[in-house]
Amino acid sequence: MTASMNWKNNAHGHKFIASFSGGKDGSLALYQSMKVGEAVGLIVMMEEEGKRSRSHNMPPEIIHAQADSIGLPVYTAAASWEDYETVFIDLLVKAKNKGAEVLVTGDLDMPAHGCWHDEVTKKAGLKLGMPLWEMNHGQVVKEFIDLGFAATVVTVNLSLGMREEDLGRTLDHEYIQELVNRGIDPCGEGGEFHTTVLDGPIFKYPISVRKGEILKDGDYAFLPLRSG
Repeated sequence: MTASMNWKNNAHGHKFIASFSGGKDGSLALYQSMKVGEAVGLIVMMEEEGKRSRSHNMPPEIIHAQADSIGLPVYTAAASWEDYETVFIDLLVKAKNKGAEVLVTGDLDMPAHGCWHDEVTKKAGLKLGMPLWEMNHGQVVKEFIDLGFAATVVTVNLSLGMREEDLGRTLDHEYIQELVNRGIDPCGEGGEFHTTVLDGPIFKYPISVRKGEILKDGDYAFLPLRSG
């Protein structure tokens, strides 16, 4: 069996660090991995100034609120795109020194060969776990909702069929069907939208947030969230 064929199961019986954006896919991957392995922490990459997460544009206060509710420490660092890989590997090494054996990610459509996460985990001396790898996108979202997770849309790409009115929407079966009817991937794997998870089976308590004013930057619109 090739290494990539083990990606779905590599967290079984092992300690792992989870790459965590605070969104639905990462949260579902973390949930599935926590059932079969032991989580030692979350990795969150920040933009250069450290004020927002690299992937979902979340402020540190939301990230730490999620981590506190989940009950895991956060391994975080700010990085530019130029030094992103070096900084990420440094965090993996720190996690390894704390006992991590596997990096878990919420990726669905990574190629079997030339996968970036596979390359960086090897450099850090870890294995890669992707429990959602190659799952049907509709099934991923259905499982996420059926498990009782609650997620809010916080970023939309207006050039890919999303609208400002989608910001703040809660992922439920009705809304997902609406997106599918509009020709949008229910997981947003083409970059159509991003979510922030505020409650679910991995959370000890729901995250209380305040919604800010919508911001726009080119084709993107964002809904800022603050704790409270």
